Amino acid sequence: MNTVHFICTVILLINVQMGISERKEREKEAMRDTILDAAKKLFLDKGFEKTSIRNIADEIEYSPGTIYLYFKDKNELLLHLHYQAFGVMVTEFMAATPQEDPMDQLVQMGHQYIKFAIENPEMYDLMFVMDAPMEALECNDEIWNDGMEAFGMLQNLVGVCIEAGYFKGQDVDDLSLGIWGFMHGIVILKSKKRMSMFKDTESESEERMMRAFQTFTTMLKAI
Repeated sequence: MNTVHFICTVILLINVQMGISERKEREKEAMRDTILDAAKKLFLDKGFEKTSIRNIADEIEYSPGTIYLYFKDKNELLLHLHYQAFGVMVTEFMAATPQEDPMDQLVQMGHQYIKFAIENPEMYDLMFVMDAPMEALECNDEIWNDGMEAFGMLQNLVGVCIEAGYFKGQDVDDLSLGIWGFMHGIVILKSKKRMSMFKDTESESEERMMRAFQTFTTMLKAI
């Protein structure tokens, strides 16, 4: 074998090895996603406390040992789902079209929040309704960084509104909490079917929620 052939053979072997490594990495990621999807389904259907690693393994037809190759325990699984959900929401917030008037930006953020909750009810439950994620954070001696980041985006925007002359004399933290509370409250009313009295279609119900938030912010302007 001459030098050229030898070099070509080495390059071919390297490419083959890289291809195998990339395929294994893709398979590993696919398995992680499969485990996370199964865990999310069971956590929401049965509850976190009543779901075991064996239940998750049975759901994907693998042994419990396979789960432990990817995740330390049930808490780690739950926290990954929690982080994943917040990542999606924050990404959507950051992709929003900038508005010249900060109040318009605030209304847009509220509409995005409501739309996200309607379109991703399972994620929303994991993020803001279930007790288990917060208990898992406490077990790991962690703080709620994801929630703080999302709330921080709202605080910053409310601060900009105050600087622009809105909400005079109001505390940023208190006002931000009130706005978040309104958005969360209307989402929960919808998710728990407490808005069925309006007999709206799904699209009409979503539009009603958007109008309600717009009305709420209009009331805030009078402060």
